[in-house]
Amino acid sequence: MTAIDPVTLAVVQSGLSQVCNEMDLAFVRAAFSPVISEALDRSDGIYHRDDGALIAQGDLGLPVFVGTMQFGTREVIKRARGLKPGDMYIVNDPYLGGTHLMDVRFVKPFFYEGEIFAWLANTGHWPDTGGAVPGGFSANATEVEQEGLRLPPVKLFKEGVMDEEILSIILSNIRIADQRIGDIKAQAAALTVGERRFTALLDRYGKDVVEACIAELRVRAEQQMRAKIATIPDGDYHGAAYVDSDGVVDEPLKIDMRIRKQGTDLHFDMSGSSPPCRGPMNSVIATTRSSVYLAIKHIFPEVPLNAGTFAPLHIKDPDGTFLYATYPRPVSGCAAEVSQRIAEAVFAALTPALPDQLFAAPAGTSGNFALGGDDPKTGRSYVLYLISGGGYGGSEDGDGLSNGCSTIGISKTTPIEVVEQRYPVLIEQYALHEGSGGAGAHRGGFGVNYTVRIRRGAARASFVMDHGRYGPQGALGGRDGGPNKVRVQRNGQPDYVPPHLSKDQDIQVAEGDRIHVSTPGGGGFGDPLKRDPQAVLRDVMRGYYTVAEVEDLFGVAVSDGKVDEDTTAKLRAGKAAQAT
Repeated sequence: MTAIDPVTLAVVQSGLSQVCNEMDLAFVRAAFSPVISEALDRSDGIYHRDDGALIAQGDLGLPVFVGTMQFGTREVIKRARGLKPGDMYIVNDPYLGGTHLMDVRFVKPFFYEGEIFAWLANTGHWPDTGGAVPGGFSANATEVEQEGLRLPPVKLFKEGVMDEEILSIILSNIRIADQRIGDIKAQAAALTVGERRFTALLDRYGKDVVEACIAELRVRAEQQMRAKIATIPDGDYHGAAYVDSDGVVDEPLKIDMRIRKQGTDLHFDMSGSSPPCRGPMNSVIATTRSSVYLAIKHIFPEVPLNAGTFAPLHIKDPDGTFLYATYPRPVSGCAAEVSQRIAEAVFAALTPALPDQLFAAPAGTSGNFALGGDDPKTGRSYVLYLISGGGYGGSEDGDGLSNGCSTIGISKTTPIEVVEQRYPVLIEQYALHEGSGGAGAHRGGFGVNYTVRIRRGAARASFVMDHGRYGPQGALGGRDGGPNKVRVQRNGQPDYVPPHLSKDQDIQVAEGDRIHVSTPGGGGFGDPLKRDPQAVLRDVMRGYYTVAEVEDLFGVAVSDGKVDEDTTAKLRAGKAAQAT
């Protein structure tokens, strides 16, 4: 085996990451859809030629795709036949190592010196893949066919030439098809850029050296993850999280997370979770596993990212639960919502063991909002898809971040200027969701309030969000964060609140109607009565909480812009006695 010196290993490691980063940037800059070009809902990576195991992923890729893309690539490898340079597969089947139908994967064999050396793959969120409602987030779906077009691995590019017949099938089954060709070409171009950059890396250092570095990096990532796991006391840990409902049956779904730490291994058992559900909040196994991976990576962010990172994590297949979806269970909410509840359950289980490294629950929803209609001014159809930020949980280090991206990724809300330029809507409000940060010694961050007004034409609105019934969990005595809220204001009618609180579909809206969304705040960390009164005063002066709220939540009396110390002492003593 080729001997590798530390300098060469570090340079090749950075080179692999750079290949992925350049693919990410090429994808973003060439994509047509704002959800990719502005919200960054995409990821690119390099995968092993035999089993699809992760070799490297870009620094700006979505964490939830870390696990799913290696499972998805593995499924392509199983089905690939007669491979030639320039071939490229397209697939979005969620049951074949995927997430939901809107996350479309491109997978390309990478040839070097006439042989397959690795696979390049990326995932991009398309704003529509057909189905019952614009955007694909059918809150009431009871089978996957209602969510959109499902593609098995098919060779869209053959030796670098796009198959026009396959393309026509795809475009004939989705909305705004004329706009998708830009995303398709961008996604393919990103992998072509990766092919060139990866070839240059191999030309410079040689195939044997790069292959040896990849193997060594995998071994070292496993060693580092095991060293981190060793800091957790041996034992059994339990946490739980709840999905508000499945969108069809108005009952919560439980994620029962049991973790056994033994030596340098972690064993995860979710078999006590709720059974498969009728609505779209089922999770395919690739997403379930990836959610556990990303949760542990959140806890130990220093560990490098490749397949070795996940070797000490042993996940029992939760067969018979809603976390192991099989055909034809609907799954549109799995990647954006259920994945975050799974991570939240991991955090809840391990916080008592690692209080100095963990945190209260973050907002935990991507806030999926889709609006589809026709713009009478342009005469064209559109599908607007928005994701939104929320509060992070407080931690031992301080208060949670406000309006942060979701647990599963770095995706952000599309800039308001871009939304108003591209679609017939006006964003009338975009502000902090005051009062939503969970009370604690360190409070949670705040979610956001935003209001969308329809400027022209008629449209259909759909929501697949969560944490409307239960706010994000507080930790170690902290209070839960404020919940998600949705309200539709239509001319001359009472305000409409979805029966499932933050899940509904096909809501008819017209010019002048408004959609109001409030995203969750993060959970609080530690006893709220131990929060510094001056920090509470600062929050009041900034308008984060009212005077009445801080008296109730933190036991702090504020009067004339100052803390009333005597009244505060009495309030806190009384609340402490009640708690006892």
